[in-house]
Amino acid sequence: MRFRYIAVEGPIGVGKTSLTGLLSERLGAQQVLEEVDNPFLREFYHDREGAALQAQLYFLVARYRQQQELKQASLFKPITVSDYLFDKDKIFAYLNLTDTELKLYEKFYAILSEGLPQPDLVIYLQATTDVLVKRIARRRRDFEQEIARRYLEAVNEAYNYFFYHYARTPLLVINTTEIDFVKRSQDLDELVKQVERMEGGTRHFVPAPSED
Repeated sequence: MRFRYIAVEGPIGVGKTSLTGLLSERLGAQQVLEEVDNPFLREFYHDREGAALQAQLYFLVARYRQQQELKQASLFKPITVSDYLFDKDKIFAYLNLTDTELKLYEKFYAILSEGLPQPDLVIYLQATTDVLVKRIARRRRDFEQEIARRYLEAVNEAYNYFFYHYARTPLLVINTTEIDFVKRSQDLDELVKQVERMEGGTRHFVPAPSED
């Protein structure tokens, strides 16, 4: 495996954490999972004033601390697979913060983002909003059940826009709408093959639908 640091990304409910676990096991890699226990999320989903900034800064600092720890941990494992890309933090910031809040956020982001490790490959998982809604309902996280469909659609669109313009690292875009790499080993096998074939630039992979 030529890639030593792989980041898996995609909108809420697309399957980032599941794929990260499967890839880590398959590749014998260190697994890095984003901290999702944010005390401000419930208030944010209830549209409490100021909660968006609080939630965003909490995630920003938590991700920064993880990335700092990753610098040390990467010395002991040849491959690392993470279920988030630090750069994506701005997707939610620009989606949820006011102009005034963004000015403050940008100051923190500029300081914390400098010198962080960059992945050798980013895997961007796509799915339709309908599929995301079903997957979120299936995993039954209490605070996620309050996510409005309209917000989820906006997140999905923002992710597509972000990665359409993304060129910082090699990028593998995989449409997961019709596949299930958790339940079907064939789907995971094909995904791993796509990773192994990756070189530079951006590659789009639209798998054939899974058979039940």
